[in-house]
Order: sequence, then C-alpha cells, then structure tokens
Amino acid sequence: MLKNHPKGLLVAFFSNMGERFGFYTMMAILVLFLQAKFGLSAEKAGGIYSWFYFSIYALALVGGLMADATKKYKLVILSGIIIMFAGYIIMAVPGMTLTITIIGLFTIALGNGLFKGNLQAVVGQMYDDPQYSKLRDSAFMIFYMGINVGAFFAPFAANGIRNWWLRANGFAHDGSLPALCHQYLNGSITDTSTLQQLANNVNFSGPVTDLSAFAGQYLDVFSKGYNYAFGIAAAAMVISLLVYVIFNRLLPNKEKKVTAEVSHKVEFKPLPLIAAIIAIGATAFGLQFIKQVGWANGFAFGLFAGFVTWIILSSHKEERARITALVLVFVVVVFFWMSFHQNGLTLTLFARDYTVKQVGPITYLFFTLPSILAVIGSIAGLVLLIRKNLRLNTRIAGGILLVAALVLAYFRVTKAGAMNSISPEIFQSFNPLFIVALTFPVMGIFAWLNKKGIEPSTPRKIGIGMIIAAFGFILVMISSIRLPSPASLDGLPVADEFRVTTYWLISSYLILTIAELFLSPMGLSFVSKVAPSRFQGLMQGGWLLATAVGNKLLFVGTILWDKVELWHLWLVFIVCCFASAAFIFSILKRLEKASK
Repeated sequence: MLKNHPKGLLVAFFSNMGERFGFYTMMAILVLFLQAKFGLSAEKAGGIYSWFYFSIYALALVGGLMADATKKYKLVILSGIIIMFAGYIIMAVPGMTLTITIIGLFTIALGNGLFKGNLQAVVGQMYDDPQYSKLRDSAFMIFYMGINVGAFFAPFAANGIRNWWLRANGFAHDGSLPALCHQYLNGSITDTSTLQQLANNVNFSGPVTDLSAFAGQYLDVFSKGYNYAFGIAAAAMVISLLVYVIFNRLLPNKEKKVTAEVSHKVEFKPLPLIAAIIAIGATAFGLQFIKQVGWANGFAFGLFAGFVTWIILSSHKEERARITALVLVFVVVVFFWMSFHQNGLTLTLFARDYTVKQVGPITYLFFTLPSILAVIGSIAGLVLLIRKNLRLNTRIAGGILLVAALVLAYFRVTKAGAMNSISPEIFQSFNPLFIVALTFPVMGIFAWLNKKGIEPSTPRKIGIGMIIAAFGFILVMISSIRLPSPASLDGLPVADEFRVTTYWLISSYLILTIAELFLSPMGLSFVSKVAPSRFQGLMQGGWLLATAVGNKLLFVGTILWDKVELWHLWLVFIVCCFASAAFIFSILKRLEKASK
C-alpha cells in the first residue's frame, strides 16, 4: 500500500486520525446533544450545527493565509491541534450553558481551520517532488482512508460512553425520550401516556411514579453522557499531538525552500481586497431578502464570493486559467457537501425518528463494536486466504483470522436476544467503515483502468461521484414515500410498526461513500495539482471554504424537515447532485486542460 510513498504520508495519516475521531464524534451526536441538553427544535439545532460546520471549514481560509504568508505550515498545524484540544475540553465539562457550549464549538472550529487545510497542503507538497508526483491520486486516497479509521470508532465510543453513564444511573437508552421529557417539563405535552410507557421501559428501578422528577433526571444523565464522549475526543487529540510532535520532521519544510522571488509570495493588493469586500457585502445584501436566508447566512455565502473575487483578481495572468478551474470545482463542492453532510443532520434525525429501534441478532452484528469487528475480521481473513500471490504463512494467518472471527460472530449472535436495541449514532460509523473497506477496491479499479489507458481524469471522477451521490438519496426517498411527515406527528414518536428497516440507511451510506471516494480525495488531489505554488495553502483553504458554504446550506434540510413530506426533502438533494454533475461535465474539457 505504502510502497514508493514518502514516510511523511504515515505521519499525516496518524496525525489526522485524532482530528477525524473528534469530527465524527461531533457528526454522530452534536445535534442529538443540543436537542437533549437544551430542548432545541430541529431547525434551531440544525442552525447551530450548520454554523459550526461552516466555521470548521471557513476558518481553513485563515489557516491557509497564515501558512502561505509565513511558510510555517508545520507550526500552524501544531497550533491547530492544541486549540482543538482546548475546545473539546470545554465541551466535555457537564452543565455548561448554551453560550459556553457554542464557544467550545467555535474553539474547535478555529483549531480545525489552522490544522486541516494546511496538513492537506503539506501532503500535496510531498508529491510536488517529481519522484512521487505520479502517486499523488493514490496518496490522497490512502490519506483519506487513514483519517476514516478514527472516524469509524468515534460513534461507537460516543454511544458506549453515553449508554454506560445511563446504565450507571439506572436507565436504558431511548432516543425518543429526551424530546418528550422536554415537552413534559415545559408543559406542551397533552397526553402523557406515551411518556409514561417509555419511562417505565427505561427505568431499571421499576414503574415511574413521578414523571417530573424522571424527566429532569433522565435529561441530565443523558446529556452528561454526551459530555463524557466529548472527553474521549479530547483524549484522541492528545494522541494526534504526540504523533505530530515526535515525527513531524518527516514532513516537508516549506520554510526552508522559500526564495526571495516576488512571484512566490502571496500579494495583497488594495484593488482585489476592496473588490472582495464589495462582493461580500453585495451578496449578503442580496440574499437577506430571500426568505429564511437573512444577513448572517448572506454573509457566509458572501465570504465565498469575496474569496473568489479576491483570488482571481490577485492571480497573475498565467495563473488565471488554473485558478478559474479550481473555483468552478469549488462551486460543485458546495452542493455535494450540502447534500452529503445531511448524514449528521436530517439523516441522523431519520435514523432516530423513522428507523426501527430494535433489530434481530444478525443485524445486531453491525451495531456493537465487538460484533462488527468480528464481521470485518472474517472478511479480511477470507481475502487473505483466497487472494493470489500471497505467501503461505500469510494465507495461514488469514485462515486463523477467518476462523477466530467467525467463532466470535457466532458467539455474539447466540448471546444476543431475539430483538436488540440500537442507537441512531451508530449509523455514523458506516460511512468511515465503508471508506476504509472500499478505498483499496476503488484504487484497484482505477489502477486497472490506468493500465488499460482508460482511467477517467480527476474532474471526470468528480462528476461521476455526483451522479452516484444522487442514487444514495434516491434510496432514502423510496423508503420515505409512505412515511408520515415530522409535522404531522405533533411531537409524538412514530409507532414502531411504521418504522423502516436499518438496511435502507445502511445501503444509502454505502452508495454515498462510493460517491465520496470519487469526489473528495480526488478533489484534494486536483487542488494540490492545479493550485499555483504561492497559493497552495490558500487554495486548500478555498476547497474547505467551499465545503464550509455547503455545510452552511445544511440548514435547508432542517428548515424543510418540519414543513414538507419526507420524500420531498430527499428529492431536493437528488436534484442538487444531478444538476452539479451536469455542470461538471459541461466544463470538463476546461478542467482537464488546467490539470495537465
């Protein structure tokens, strides 16, 4: 896998693992935590969620500017890790107000902005060396797979810590209860029979006699469990910090290679800066007239418009074609992430509110960490056993792994009950799991196509990824056609007999993951290849700013959540994906020319 690659790739691989652990902890539980702790509506929780995700990526622009201006990429990355750690510590302290919680979130976002884009830029710098340049696409796929190893464990850790704390306080988990508890405490619930039934089910001490005391205690314990999950994310950042501090010498040092040539400096000319400020203001002013957008969201989109204006006007004539090609790809990225990152928002709400709460023993294999590791081990063992051109001792090791994993899986199935409770957070583990599992097969397909001389160009892969993403949402749309809309439920949970099987969401995540592998690592590779040398960190920041704008548009999902039929909601994202693919293919020749 790492043959012929520089050693620094492994440093980036493991340094980013802790950051991804924290990121996917947030993706799995943030909106659920905000609703359970503060009783926020889906729209308000989604607003905070989208601003947080916007800030994570938008602040990468600040990190890129700092690194490009000073050329101290490695120092900026180190600062980002430390600041992220501080943010997770704030989130880990129970009892914080909503204001302090938001401060913690934006501390994490600032650290991430200093860290993420610049680490990607450093990976790209390793492959500017002609010795490694042909391995750039595969390097970013390996890097992307690596960051998802941490992401796979995050939902299990968050769920395990939360459920452990509930059990320690005499409760079981039920995702429908926090909303009902808040409704009871604020006096908005009229029929308490459902609350009483669910409370009796989760209370280890027997039937609940005081619903008011139960509601307050359950919400307190439930939300504290999430606080402790954020503490696990802080611990993961310590591991990333240690790896980076000890081994960062293996990463390229751009600072040592800087010359005094003006052409390699990021120039801050007055006219582009003034034009960028005007673009920000004009966009914010225009969009605030659109219902549900307003000044704040208008400014977020204006920041992207201002960045595009400034970077184009600041570029030299010979750089402009490459800069323009990157900007056009950024536009497509906006709509991909607006759709894809619904997995942490409306798709998580769908998992909680419309997917079955209990599953049989076979399906349950995918919802506990020991069981799913047994499944992974059996598949890995089988591959090692039957794969050609492997040594005998490797095949024997594969056979042993296969048998051991199958025995563990059988043990887990026999020990499971006829029906077993699952948590909505665990669905967030499927995306990183599929990333890790599918990276090698996708790389193998690309390598085979390359040998045949028919491998798609990087821009073409991005367009194909958008088409694949649309089919992921088509699956969820089909599963939702006969389901009641959230607005029609009047705050009550969906009856168990109307909830859909877990395999709708699992299959959707599988398809969306394939789309992500076609788009995200390929996009990172495209940016590192096409970006002019003096704008390397800044253009990685631009990629992340486009991702930020897409994340800011996540609020579209929660605005529509309580207002339209579910299948109408998913149709919006299907149209976005198909329209973006059509746009990519319409400018394909221009993009391919820029990447040569």
